Amino acid sequence: MISRRLLLSAAALSALMALSAAPASAETLKVVASFTVLADVVKQVGGDHVHVTSLVGPNGDPHEFEPSPADAKNLKAAEVTFVSGEGLEGWMDRLITASGYKGKPVTVSDGIATRTMEEDGKTITDPHVWNSPVNVKVWVANIEKALSSADPADAAAFKANAEKYTQKLDELNAYAHSKFDAIAEDRRKVLTSHDAFGYFGREYKVSFLAPLGLSTESEASAAAVAKLIEQIRSEHVKAYFFENSNDPRLVKQVANATGAKPGGELYVESLSDAKGPAPTYEKMFRYNVDQLAAAMAKSS
Repeated sequence: MISRRLLLSAAALSALMALSAAPASAETLKVVASFTVLADVVKQVGGDHVHVTSLVGPNGDPHEFEPSPADAKNLKAAEVTFVSGEGLEGWMDRLITASGYKGKPVTVSDGIATRTMEEDGKTITDPHVWNSPVNVKVWVANIEKALSSADPADAAAFKANAEKYTQKLDELNAYAHSKFDAIAEDRRKVLTSHDAFGYFGREYKVSFLAPLGLSTESEASAAAVAKLIEQIRSEHVKAYFFENSNDPRLVKQVANATGAKPGGELYVESLSDAKGPAPTYEKMFRYNVDQLAAAMAKSS
């Protein structure tokens, strides 16, 4: 009996030693992302090996965001921080200084073929790159590289997740083309709150007209609104959309003056909460495509 117990104890001890000798998995990385769309893509690549905090919350506007002391605390504790870049997060430098964060944020939009536009006499880069899944594939590659650098032990998992999600992005792109390619180009026109769909429009040949420029912080002049109303009438734009993170009053005013009909709400710079129709990037993109295509089909 004693020898049997000794044998069992020896076996248990041997198993424990084997476990302790095995390479330990890296701890979960503390990651901060600037806004919800980016946070979701980071989660898709990082999987169980990351804990992601989004500074701007669901339905929040990344242009007009005002960081809190809690945001500074989260940023200081982050092992990796991701921003989209191209001028979207104008508040980030101030937050880094206030928080004492010692790292350098990873700019996930590096490598994307950006578009520019004229606004108030200046040439500005459009920061809304994620509204084309083709661009998000660049995000994914940059996120994978940064996570693998911070946590080499889990690099294989990040690579597998990135490949799987990239395939999903290709499927989203094909889905959008299947919807819009069936609609005559002269019917692919809608009114939105601000100029955030440039990359979407470039990829799917959709014209978006908006009273505000690239940032929701800008203000539309009376002359600009009058010009837009005239353009909508002359081009026979039939539908308007407002955005989940913006004030809808101006776009409704323009629509009332032109007779454009409401097409619904779009998720442009922010995901919905978990109960809404756009809690992930994939669901957000599909939802926007379905809403836009349905409105265009009605006007055909």
